[in-house]
Amino acid sequence: MNAATVTQSLERLAAAGTRLGRRPPHQTFDVLARVFDAFSTEDSPQRHALEAALPAATGFSAPVVSEGLRRGLAAWTGEAFLDLVDREIGPRQATEDGPARLVAGFETTAVILAGSIPMPTLLALAAPLALQSPVMAKLASRDRVTGQHVTRSIADLDAALGDCIECVELPRDDREIMDALLAADCVVVTGSDETVTNLGARVRSPRRLVRYGHRLSVAVVGGAALEGSGRDAAAADLALDVALWDQLGCLSPVAVYVVSPDSRASAGFSEALAQAMADAERRLPRGVVEKSAAARIAHERADAEMRAAGGSAVAVHASSDTRWTVVCEDSAALRAAPLHRFVRVLPVRDPADLLDALAPMGRHLAAVGVGGIRGEITGLFRSLGRLGAARICPLGSMQCPPLAWCHDNRGVLEPLARLTDREPIP
Repeated sequence: MNAATVTQSLERLAAAGTRLGRRPPHQTFDVLARVFDAFSTEDSPQRHALEAALPAATGFSAPVVSEGLRRGLAAWTGEAFLDLVDREIGPRQATEDGPARLVAGFETTAVILAGSIPMPTLLALAAPLALQSPVMAKLASRDRVTGQHVTRSIADLDAALGDCIECVELPRDDREIMDALLAADCVVVTGSDETVTNLGARVRSPRRLVRYGHRLSVAVVGGAALEGSGRDAAAADLALDVALWDQLGCLSPVAVYVVSPDSRASAGFSEALAQAMADAERRLPRGVVEKSAAARIAHERADAEMRAAGGSAVAVHASSDTRWTVVCEDSAALRAAPLHRFVRVLPVRDPADLLDALAPMGRHLAAVGVGGIRGEITGLFRSLGRLGAARICPLGSMQCPPLAWCHDNRGVLEPLARLTDREPIP
């Protein structure tokens, strides 16, 4: 494609959106609910096709794709989607005799996708359509298939709605082409902070700009998760959270904070986690890793081993290759996270120290997975929310967010909508 064809596609989508706007919104909701049902049902043709295509397209192993989809999509049903609509759109529909808030989408929405995990792509494409805004999506370089499967599923169910979505592969370094895409009425940019900042600066007013930049997640364990069978269970749950999608999503924990006044607790949990990581690798083998990523893992391992040799209370537990790594650190300072199943275990004495350690990353905090800690401890969960965490959940479920989870501390549909308050007119 070139800039002219991108512009023409946006114009075609806008015309299709006008036609879509003439029919009742509930028809669109019903079609999208059927799409979510199709992908959340394990034995559906749509699910089978996506599951078969993802390993080659993304580099994930087939077992990781299968287990990731099974867990991640289990609750992403049509009913869950309609509940989301009711929460963010439905109750605000106009009534004849009272105040109401009208909710509408934009004439066109451009979505710039990033990453390689399929669930965010499914939701990113469905959200504008729920507002009856046609979508043009730039596919992510690491996943060129999910968007196409979603588009095909929509078109098969409803040709008119299918006319309102187009997924394309575009060179991000071609400024003319990207500027043509950024001319859509609403622009959703997902990616690194650098990408979001650079592209966002090129979106001209009065267009709506929705940014989703860098986010990371961590785990927190304490109490019953630090001894006996409780420790083994928490380690196994955490290893699953790390292994699914090879630690490459914003909900993948990059570190675990061990809350205990006993300095030996971190070492004990690190050993249990190392065993759990090895077990997870056998069941859910890691996928393809680029040479640069493997080099970063080797570098961080070597750095930790050098600090240990210098007398620091640091320990490295790792596979013979780069498939998994657990580094038990001697302080709560978060170091570089190479990803691809590389986890740091960090000691904190109490919840206050934990909050101090997390404060620098607060605005980037997506999820906190919790094991062995109860919310009543000095209002810890509320404090994590004030710090910036968008989601607090049990270990073992970090990769299974609800469909309506408040990514980036906001709703799913509202950032893409135009709201109009209508007051009673005598």
